[in-house]
Amino acid sequence: MTRRETLIALSIVYAILTAKEDGRPARKPSLLRRVLRLFYMYWLSFRLVREDLFKPLRSVWIINEDSYKASFSAKKQIDKKNKAVLIPMGDMGYSGSTFFCTNDGAYLVKSVPRHFEHYFFKNEMLIPYADHMRVNRSSLLVRITNFLESTHKTIGTLLGLAPSHHIVMENILYGQDQGPKSKWESSDLKPTSYFFPERDIAGGALASQATKSKLADEFNDKIRLSEAQATEFQRQIENDTLLLANCNAVDYSLFLVRISALDAPTVESEPLIELEEAGDEPIPSVQLPFTPPNPPSWRTGVVSSDGREIYRASILDFFWAKHTIHAKAMTTLIRGYNLIDDQGPMSITTDSEEYRNRFLDMCKGLVEVQG
Repeated sequence: MTRRETLIALSIVYAILTAKEDGRPARKPSLLRRVLRLFYMYWLSFRLVREDLFKPLRSVWIINEDSYKASFSAKKQIDKKNKAVLIPMGDMGYSGSTFFCTNDGAYLVKSVPRHFEHYFFKNEMLIPYADHMRVNRSSLLVRITNFLESTHKTIGTLLGLAPSHHIVMENILYGQDQGPKSKWESSDLKPTSYFFPERDIAGGALASQATKSKLADEFNDKIRLSEAQATEFQRQIENDTLLLANCNAVDYSLFLVRISALDAPTVESEPLIELEEAGDEPIPSVQLPFTPPNPPSWRTGVVSSDGREIYRASILDFFWAKHTIHAKAMTTLIRGYNLIDDQGPMSITTDSEEYRNRFLDMCKGLVEVQG
């Protein structure tokens, strides 16, 4: 782990473990310290945004606060050799976001480096998202458990060397380290019928393979479901994408995981975290995500109709709003290009309802219904 990654990870963990009830840092720095921290490169002071929304959501999802913080606990996580609190996962997306994973594999921390994305999520998407997730327990929208923002500007954030915003979300690849990774397949899926300049201009000759590899994946198979499973899957996708369309979001993706049933983690065997007793009242055992009492779902794993595979799925990256200045600029640029070579819209320049329809068609096309 590089020094940059170490300091950013420590900043995130410190905020989650020590923040006050309102999400603000536990200590208010002195005036001198507030002046000096402008010159920080990677160490940041974070606050937990709208903890009054996220804490109740974690309760709805039956995430015990003690077990949640245990996933970020320095006592549990520190590796004696590397002093790692979170495991860096590098750049995993086209947006340039960086990822960390908790050592227990339960949660991912993702940076949201672009201003128009974290501004949209914080100021327009957050409340509709929280309301939707409270009443839709089986939603496929990824469960975001915290949103962090820097409390101050630093040289690192101003130069784009340190991300000022992060989300914490559940990791639906949880349990992958319990068996052979070759039996786990994951695909980040978007409608591929849109215009992708990296792929479609000059046959992709102008873009490197590394750049093109970050575009949406393709799933050249089917997920085999019973009629009831397929109906429920389509109904829930329609429900979730209606919210996204109403918020004018586009370019989101379906993260699909396929696991061989023989190598899937046994849910019942997941260990419980035993907490110490506090006073006279014993604290009950608490559980990691993806364990009972949560019923089988697209988060925990849906068994295929033939019993050979298990599927997990989640809708990710709903931070691109069609009405932001950045999106409008991109739309104007693509319209100008289409006057020369009519390729149609990109997934980030189309209308939200049109994107939703293509996304629904893609999801429907993934399913093969078996009796």
